[in-house]
Amino acid sequence: MFNKLGAVAYVLWGLLHLAAAAEGFRMAAAVEDALIQGRLFQNSWNLVIFSLTALGVGALMNWRGSRTGYWINLIAVSAADIGFIIFVLAPGLIPLFPGILGPVFWLLGALFSTLGLRASRTA
Repeated sequence: MFNKLGAVAYVLWGLLHLAAAAEGFRMAAAVEDALIQGRLFQNSWNLVIFSLTALGVGALMNWRGSRTGYWINLIAVSAADIGFIIFVLAPGLIPLFPGILGPVFWLLGALFSTLGLRASRTA
């Protein structure tokens, strides 16, 4: 049960970040400086990769309680969201809501996946 809740949280995180990546691509397209535009496109591309990882691993591995899937999503989503919190959310560059949604889904995914793994070890 906990594995599935964690998987759902990671899938929601992935969907939210696909939308954020699309917004990043739109933002990059409006920038005239080539170097800044390129870096913004790269950032959006990286966010797509993190998103697809969270979606695929969440749906295919975390749902089943995979230990490997647990570590993949924990590391990948943590890496993406820690940077977001430090460089975007904490300085107040975007409003707390809806900006906090990604970290909430990340923490819920980590919490429920951890509980699911612990429960499967004791079962």
